[in-house]
Amino acid sequence: MVRTGFLLAIALVQCRAAPAPEGRNVQRARESRPASAAAQRNVYGAPLALCSTQPLTGWRRDGYCKTDDADRGTHVVCAEVTQRFLEFTRSRGNDLSTPRPEYRFAGLRPGDRWCLCALRWREALDAGVAPPVIAAATHQRALSFVSAESLRAHQRTAH
Repeated sequence: MVRTGFLLAIALVQCRAAPAPEGRNVQRARESRPASAAAQRNVYGAPLALCSTQPLTGWRRDGYCKTDDADRGTHVVCAEVTQRFLEFTRSRGNDLSTPRPEYRFAGLRPGDRWCLCALRWREALDAGVAPPVIAAATHQRALSFVSAESLRAHQRTAH
């Protein structure tokens, strides 16, 4: 069983980071090998589907919830955000709805798809405010943090 408190504390710190990495993290992100979406798999074991290009999401801002060693927040859950989730994550110190032009981030609105930190999604699940998940665009690494049953129960297939 995962040490929930410890991992949750790490996720909260990591998910509070600005939408785009800066300084040394940019160098690390560029040095880590990006895997193609086809090489990375979704929760079904199939090639990872596109999450969103409007707004442009993903750890690498390529539209996919791909991950690599530099992705300390594990941005692997493709979700369609809701107002309740946006309010919840803001209350936890990660305001995703306020525009941040300095990071080319327009802010999210209900209905937008976004690659969420796996532990933030699980925290929202525990609080009863988890947004719907697009399973085909959710990276299989999410299964290290949340059960397949939880993802299936919150699955959204059509946009």
